[in-house]
Amino acid sequence: MSDISQDSAGALKARIFDGLFAVVAEQGWRGTTLSRIAAASGVSLGEMRGFASCPEGIMLRYTAMVDRLVLDGTIPTEGETARDRLFDVLMRRLDAMQPHREGILRFMKDLPFHPFLVLSLGAAMERSMGWMLEAAGLDSHGPAGLARIKGLTAVWVYTLRAWLKDDSADLAATMAALDRALDRADQVARSLDPAAQRKPAEAAEPDVMTD
Repeated sequence: MSDISQDSAGALKARIFDGLFAVVAEQGWRGTTLSRIAAASGVSLGEMRGFASCPEGIMLRYTAMVDRLVLDGTIPTEGETARDRLFDVLMRRLDAMQPHREGILRFMKDLPFHPFLVLSLGAAMERSMGWMLEAAGLDSHGPAGLARIKGLTAVWVYTLRAWLKDDSADLAATMAALDRALDRADQVARSLDPAAQRKPAEAAEPDVMTD
């Protein structure tokens, strides 16, 4: 694909994502239709047909786009702890979502009333958290990786709820919530790891969320 066509595809995606969240913010999820998204995006239904077959599909593509933004923006830094890296990764994920905060806020309010959507997005969220672990330099495979994914998913949900209530410019409340959630995850990891329990408290390194 040429650079021009890549730019065109990227612009189309951005317009459709903008349109999606504009419609969600105004109509709620129940009123979000492909025709309304197309109208809000300024694209034809034919273009929309080539992009996704349902609003849920657009939401899943948005989630994947946020994943890629975080992964592409990850720069390994020496001397950082795994916890520092996780904090950075999740905050950058929120930064990527910030332009669509109003629509995401309405979506999250509506989500409990759509159980099938909860299931599909729950699976997508766990896939995303696996990639976030990899971005932080942590293995997301095998039994230990699955435990890390579950733990980071809980951290993310807690932080996301704080972000949706935080309208400050510096997101101080969100960062504090993320700090608390990571601390809690470390404590849980330590309590589940007999080897970590045998170490002195200052030397213990939890196995679930860190190296």
